[in-house]
Amino acid sequence: MATPKSKKRRKIFIFAVIGLVLVALALVAVFRKRETAIRVETGKVTRTNIMETVVANGRIQPVVSVKISAEVSGEIIELPVKEGQRVKKGDRLVRIKQDVYEASRRSLEAGYRSALSGQSFAEASLKKADLELKRNEELFHNKLISDSTYLEFQTAYDMAKAQAESARHQVEVAAASLSRAEEELAKTTIVSPLTGTVSKLNLEVGERVAGNTMMAGTEIMTIAELNEMEARVDIGEVDIVLVSVGQKATLEVDAFRDRTFKGVVTEIANSSKGAGMMSGGGSQDATKFEVRIRVAERESFRPGMSVTAEIETRARTNVLCVPVQCVTTRPPKSSGTNAPSTNATLTASEKLERRTQGEDTKLDSNKPGDKGKPIEVVFAMDGEKVKMVPVKRGINDDTYAEIIEGLKEGDEIITGGYKAISRELEDGKKVRKEKPDAKKDKKEQQKK
Repeated sequence: MATPKSKKRRKIFIFAVIGLVLVALALVAVFRKRETAIRVETGKVTRTNIMETVVANGRIQPVVSVKISAEVSGEIIELPVKEGQRVKKGDRLVRIKQDVYEASRRSLEAGYRSALSGQSFAEASLKKADLELKRNEELFHNKLISDSTYLEFQTAYDMAKAQAESARHQVEVAAASLSRAEEELAKTTIVSPLTGTVSKLNLEVGERVAGNTMMAGTEIMTIAELNEMEARVDIGEVDIVLVSVGQKATLEVDAFRDRTFKGVVTEIANSSKGAGMMSGGGSQDATKFEVRIRVAERESFRPGMSVTAEIETRARTNVLCVPVQCVTTRPPKSSGTNAPSTNATLTASEKLERRTQGEDTKLDSNKPGDKGKPIEVVFAMDGEKVKMVPVKRGINDDTYAEIIEGLKEGDEIITGGYKAISRELEDGKKVRKEKPDAKKDKKEQQKK
């Protein structure tokens, strides 16, 4: 039987256990409510110079390139050049078998001479008819011949005149046919239209070519002036409006490692590639425009070499800038945050990455009355917490983005890591500053 002391101890023990449980529950609740600080890296808003560029890929091609095609059909009997050979303007390139064309010319030349003889005979007949008409006309006026006799001489003159006119036309036809035959015979020998290099040779001696004056014939070779080269690159419709003739460019040719070449934009296509063609099946290819960039340096380029061009489009001097990865997007506040006029559904780093890969990223603008569209923001330090600051961006390069509105020089902002800026940070979140870790941030971007 339990004593009063043992009962008292048991009660004390039970109350102590209950108290410990309540304290533990309270501590768990406190720890759950405690906000975990997000690890970030910070930097200052500074002033610097920005050069915005458009990156595009393409091929190196000669500025002047001529395709040599056959204008007459036949067998190649002479081909005195080879691929890579330097030729001068007027040098013989190809000779096509001439037998058929020589025979045709001789036949038409005989026809032309026959037409000339016919013309001479017709003109002589006309003169005779004219003399007889004049002699009988005088007899007719003197009432020495009848009306019917006079009409016979008049008709004979008219017929002789018509025959003479016909003979003249026949001579013209024969002359035109002979001229055409001589031209076709001349076209059996092809000479170089310019001084350059045989960059491509498609046929050999003994092969046959087809050609006529109505359409392009068999392509025999290509002559190019390799001393003047240009880069032909494709640029998307979003960036093409930033490109203009005369802008400078930096070129990287895959065949020449660790070297860059200077260039100038010389020509911009007015229509996109494939414009006007039927898009059967609804092609999803991005709209591209061809831009030609003249290469300033002379080097042993070969047509078709791969090239990457970086065109300098817009520049800003001594403007407020932040690292490009600082700018991200967030949904607008329901209370109506003063959103800037420019925003995007991608982060600044994502847009830059897609642009360098040649993909188009269309930007939507927040117009009055638009709701639900994300706004561009930068997170600034506010004590131990962050403040979401809507900003208006200008141009940007690979490193910095110009800030037109929202920040001032010297403001401390969040510059990393990538995951914190793109996902975790919100207005009022608690943060903990850390030293920049480039390798770690790079891994986070690769995982993303």
